[in-house]
Parts: sequence; structure tokens; C-alpha cells
Amino acid sequence: MLQQKIRKTFDIGDGRQVTIETGRLARQADGSVTVSMGNCMMLATVVANRDPKEGQSFFPLSVDYQEKFASAGRIPGSFFKRESKLSDYEVLISRLVDRALRPLFPDDYLCEVQVLITLISSDPEVMPDSFACLAASAALAVSDIPIKEIISEVRVAKIDGQFKVNPGRTELEKAELDFIIAATDKNLMMVEGQAAECSEADLVKALEVAHDAIRVQVKAQEELRDMVGVKGKRDYKKPAQDEALREKIYSFAKQKVYEVAKGALAKHDRSDKFDAIKTELEEFLKKDLSVPEGEGLPDLTKKLMSTYYGDLQYDVVRDMILDEKVRLDGRDLETVRTLDMEIDVLPSPHGAALFTRGETQSLTTVTLGTPLDELLVESAAKSDYTKFILHYNFPPFSTGEVKMMRAPGRREVGHGNLAMRSLKQMLPQADFPYTLRVVSDILESNGSSSMATVCAASLAMMDAGVPMPKHVSGVAMGLVAKGEKYAILTDILGDEDHLGDMDFKVTGTREGICGVQMDIKVDGLKKEVMEQALEQARRGRLHILDAMYNCIGEARAEVKPHAPRMIKMFIEREFIGAVIGPGGKVIQEMQRETGTTINIEEVNNMGEVSVFGTNKEGVQKAEAWIKGIVAVPVVGDVYEATVKSIMPFGAFVEFLPGKQGLVHISEVSWKRLETLEGVLNEGDKVKVKLIGTDPKSGKFKLSRKVLIPKPENKPRPEQQPNNPGNQ
Repeated sequence: MLQQKIRKTFDIGDGRQVTIETGRLARQADGSVTVSMGNCMMLATVVANRDPKEGQSFFPLSVDYQEKFASAGRIPGSFFKRESKLSDYEVLISRLVDRALRPLFPDDYLCEVQVLITLISSDPEVMPDSFACLAASAALAVSDIPIKEIISEVRVAKIDGQFKVNPGRTELEKAELDFIIAATDKNLMMVEGQAAECSEADLVKALEVAHDAIRVQVKAQEELRDMVGVKGKRDYKKPAQDEALREKIYSFAKQKVYEVAKGALAKHDRSDKFDAIKTELEEFLKKDLSVPEGEGLPDLTKKLMSTYYGDLQYDVVRDMILDEKVRLDGRDLETVRTLDMEIDVLPSPHGAALFTRGETQSLTTVTLGTPLDELLVESAAKSDYTKFILHYNFPPFSTGEVKMMRAPGRREVGHGNLAMRSLKQMLPQADFPYTLRVVSDILESNGSSSMATVCAASLAMMDAGVPMPKHVSGVAMGLVAKGEKYAILTDILGDEDHLGDMDFKVTGTREGICGVQMDIKVDGLKKEVMEQALEQARRGRLHILDAMYNCIGEARAEVKPHAPRMIKMFIEREFIGAVIGPGGKVIQEMQRETGTTINIEEVNNMGEVSVFGTNKEGVQKAEAWIKGIVAVPVVGDVYEATVKSIMPFGAFVEFLPGKQGLVHISEVSWKRLETLEGVLNEGDKVKVKLIGTDPKSGKFKLSRKVLIPKPENKPRPEQQPNNPGNQ
């Protein structure tokens, strides 16, 4: 056990110092470090079991990132006032680290590994997600847990035309693109991020900038490991092998598997035929090994048979793609599967679309809500409200399976976040008054349901009347590489996803990239291969976009008749109290009379007023009412007024909401009136003109008669010329 602090400090640019320290905290873990910059500090620990569990056939790695609210001097807002299950934000960071670390472990290492990363001190300007993977990798580096390489992860943003590594939170708000990239000293491993329609060249440049920064961090970890004195990695129990059995399986089943793979079958038909070959293989091995009638293969043999048969399928399909340029469903490398899409498929939701690509299908709905429906997103550093929510659901029937229905898992959170970040780039600006919830329910899945979600959501949002300027589509790319040979696949199937060397999802408009998610499993991905993959993805994206524009070319001019109406307006700060009224009297009356919901908050020294209602006329009435309250009466302007009370000396009228004035009896008519009885009554609507204000009281003086044509002064009969009485 280490008994002293060991530190390594390095510069990440602009004089910003990052320190990795080990030997002081959590010393009973197999590996433990703190990573700090400014006031931000996170603790990463890693512990691995010495031996795999009996019968273990997969690598059980778990990565959890959690932020302690005390790190920012805050108390959690939950009922229990303590940190509990990970938030979506924490899940997303956990996934970023998990995807980067997983390829580092040997293929035959099956011991359970747990990586925990905890934010223990927060800095409002330092984004902790930029350092989570560095902390996790450093904890592995100073341990004896076997890993093939050291890794790190950085954020690259383009701000004011310049690429910057790990910018501060305030700077990041101005970023044109924002990518988190993981790599070893030699190879890129993972990319995740968003952009405001960036070019493919900008993405490649961001990868280069990130890789240079990561090499510095990898070197720092290597030096820390040497300072600690890690001599070697622990031995571990490797899975049993039987090369003779492997040869028998390949010899018996290789041609059979090839014929099924080449058959261009549907997903379940292909799966059934592969299962049938496996059953034949088992019977063959029973005879070959002289297993007594009625008995099965020994457990170890059966387990190895399943492993080797899976390896055989992997090898056969990859060789077919590389040598013949033919895929499992008969397509060439670049063809996108058959597209079918429809909008307005459900009568009640505010927007809906059904998007089908091959055997992948998303039914997506859009709901328009009020500011009261905004989602609170809480982290240690701050709490924000978001008006755009996207949820992705993956029920078991979508793959023809029976499973327990549980809360959304990490996969659902990650896929939904990728779609959300991509579509967010095309959302209308701050003057769009609605809270927007998009829900994608995957009804069928055979490859890239997250990209189907992007397409379906874009269609549904335009169907709902969300004023998006452009459609956003997405396509999933794959890579199969062997030596110098490689094949880039457009619109990959589910089977191609797990047998390939790269899963590369790209979303965007016709003008550029909006989102990227990439996991690379092959060493030494060449720059020209990456550029070719991006260009092929662009062509696939444009093909899908053409079909989407044919389905709906632009957003509906208005929301649907059954959708809520909402308008947003800004008023001077001093009028907020007048709109609300004493004890809320005015705003409550408006809501009652117009059937609307009115929300007012102060933003940037202005009053931001949102009026929401299911009836268009009610919303318009409320809008006019508010405008009247905040309007400044102008002498000479004409108003539609309502008579409020009749007095012997005139009528009091309300000519703007909350503003009354006097129409003196002498200003009602050109005729001399002794009384207003029979001329005006309470509740009458009359046009009046503001003719001035009382200099002492400031009360408004109004006139009705100035809007009525003045009668001509006709001479009396005895004064008219040619009157016989005058002769």
C-alpha cells in the first residue's frame, strides 16, 4: 500500500495546470487517483476481482460517475436530500468513460472490474466530464489490473473560429462544435459530440487537435506509473481453449454458414437457419466424441462450441464483405435500406411520424407544453431548466424478445441524448414559446434505431408546426478491416454492428454535421479511411434527407387545431406589477375571462409574458388585454372604450385595460345635453379620442363628439334669401 503522495502536473494549454495525485486517498482500492484543475477535483478508484466467476463468458465492466452536491456547496433538491440513483447527466458521462475503457482490456480477461469516479470539488468554470476518463485511466495505470494501453479523453470546441481543448463553461456556450474524443497514444477510440452544421473537414481537424492533447495526458500517466513503481500486471485465469475442437467446428460448418450469410435473408429467418446449423453441429460433435445416446455434450465442450461457432459466423461474414463486397441482406456497401415514412399518423398527439428503414421502425410523437412543463436538469455546479425533452424507448417486442419492462437503461438514455443534441441544432430560437417533448417508441429494430429516431423526430416536429428551418437525418456507418483490406458500410444492420470494427453514427442537415457518435475497435485507423467514411456518411445522409423532404418539405405554418396556442411577448419591467395586479387580481381575472394560462417572469430586466390556451380566440383576447395594460395612452389616439359608470356630469369609460377616463357630458355630442339618459348606458362600446389630461390630477380627458361629424349651421327660415316674409 502506498504511504505517500505522488503527483504529476502537466499543462493543457494557456497555462492551465492539471495535477494527477495518488497515494493519499482510497488506498485499499487496486488503483486510486485524484485529478484536479482549478477548484475542480475528482476521485477515481478501480477494483477488480482476482478470478472470473465460474462459467463467466463475458467481461463484466461497470463504470459509474457521480457528482457530490457538497462539491459545489449545495444540498440536493430531492425529497431525501441525498445523492441517489445517477441522473441522466451522470449516466451519459459514465457511458463516455465506459466506451473508451472497454477496448483496453485483453479479450480473454473476464474478471469483474468496477470503476467509480466521484466529483468531490467543483469549479463553476471547469467542465468535469472533460477529465473523467483521464481520472479512470490513471487509476488503472497505477494499479496492477491488466490493460493493454493507457488512454485519455478531452473536449475540443471551436470558438470564434479557433479550436480549443477543454474550454471553460462560459466559453463553451459560444462553441460552434463540441466534441469529446478518447484515444490512446496511437489510436482514436471514441468520439461523441454536437455541432452547428460543421463540415467533415472541421470534424477531422478536431480529431487531430484532440489527439495531440491526449498524447500529453497519456505521457503524464506513464510517468506517474513509473513514479509509483508499478512493475507489471497481475496474472489472471484465462478461459479454456481447445484448438482441435475449433478446427472440427470450422471444417463442419464453415460452408453452411457462408450459404446462409450469402442468402440475403430477413433477420429472423437468418437467425433461425444459423440456429439450425448449430443444432446439426451439436449432433455431429456428439457422434464424433462418442457421446452416449440421450446424453448431451459435456458442459465445457458445449460452452466452447458456442464460442467457436460465434467466432465462425464472425469470420465468415467479415470475409464475405471484404472479398465479395456483399452484405448479409444482399446490399452493396453503400445502399441505404428501403425507406418508408408518413406524418400525421395519430389523431390526438400534436405531431406524429412513422419512420421505417428496412427492419427498423420508430413511431415518434411531439407534445407542445407551457413553460410550466420545463424540465429541471440538476448537476453539482448548477441547475438549469430545458424546454426541449427527447425520450427514447426500446420495448422488447421490437426485437421479438420477451423481457421484463423496467425503467429506461443507459442505452436508452444515451440514444435519446444523441438524437436530442442533433435536433437541438435546428430548434427555433428563444422566441419559440413552447416546451417541446419528443418521444420515440421503437417498434422494430435491426440496426440504428437512434438514427431512425432522429429522422422520425424531425418529421414529427415539422408535422407539429415547430418552425424548424431544415430537416435533420442520421445514418449509422460500419467498418470491416483486415490487414490492408477494408470496407465501409452505410446503414449497418444489427449483426453488422457487433461484427464490425467501427460503429459510426452521423447526423446532420444538407449543409453540415449536427451530431456524431463513434466507437472504434480497430488499431491504427488511417486518416484517409476516416475521411472516406465521413464522405460516404454524407451521401447516405443526403439520400435520407431527400426522402424526408418529399414527405414534408417544411414545417406547418400553424400548430394543429387541437394543439395549444401560445404567444410570447416582452413588456417593460415596471409593468409586471400592473399585469399581475394586487394579490394577483388582474392576472387571475384575465385567465378566468380568456380561458388561458399566463406566466410572467423577469428576464434581462424585461417582463417575459407567455400566454397559453387551447382556444386561439382566448389567447388573442389575453394578448390584447395585456397590451392594453402596458400601453401608454397617447393624446390624439382613438380607442374602443367601454362605459363603466354614468354620472350627471359625464361618463367614465375604460379605454385601455385598467385605464379609465372621463367623457364629460359636453364631449358626448354636438347637441347640448342635460342628461345622458337614453344616450349612453353602462356596458356600451363607444369610440373615443384622448384629448388631454387634467394638469392637476393627471386624469384622462376623452371626447366622443370629436369623432362625430359636426352638423352644419343652417340659417333660420326668416333669414334665408328669397323668403316672401322678407319682402
